[in-house]
Amino acid sequence: MKRVKVSNNVIRRLPRYLRKLDELSEHGVSRISSFDLGQQLGLTPSQIRQDFSCFGEFGQQGYGYNVAALRSHIASILGMDRDFQAVLIGVGNIGRALMDNFCFSEWGFRLLSAFDINPALIGTEFKGVPIRSMDELDGFLAENHVDMAVLAVPKDAAIPVTERLTANGISAIWNFTNVELTEPSSDMLVENIHFSDSLLSLSYYIAERNDEEAARAAREGRKL
Repeated sequence: MKRVKVSNNVIRRLPRYLRKLDELSEHGVSRISSFDLGQQLGLTPSQIRQDFSCFGEFGQQGYGYNVAALRSHIASILGMDRDFQAVLIGVGNIGRALMDNFCFSEWGFRLLSAFDINPALIGTEFKGVPIRSMDELDGFLAENHVDMAVLAVPKDAAIPVTERLTANGISAIWNFTNVELTEPSSDMLVENIHFSDSLLSLSYYIAERNDEEAARAAREGRKL
């Protein structure tokens, strides 16, 4: 598989391709053209071909793409076949919701353990994942290879816990604390998740549509 420096926009589209290919497979579709795939995703055929060309040539002119093979290629590109290992820090509302509703293994991550400061949780299991004390974190990270930490602690704990993770060799964080952890000069890989972002983006488009409709109504001399 060819790997080159790929733009963030292309990387962000790969999971969309994966979801669509899973959907097509569930509906019994075995092959698809770049034109049809683009129509279903709101992308141009040339954009799709350009995206895939960053990693190799997966289609065949006149045939299109084999859905199962393309799905396998994209999953491999995204590292889903590497069995990455993760820990969860913070078993509050968000942490517990992730453990309860998100299947890490389906996406190529094995959740080894969760950590919390709540005595009522320490020593228990949730969905088969052991919950340990934060006092055990350093020793656990020293004894186990961990690729990524899921951070779901309160905002005031985000920075100190991140510093602790960094000191213990963790270089990738999936961050649910609502604190922006990304630093341009840092080698740390951080995916900051802000639930409000997509809602506010939707809010913008609703406002834009309403303003356009109001302007149209004003031009036509009618009331909304």
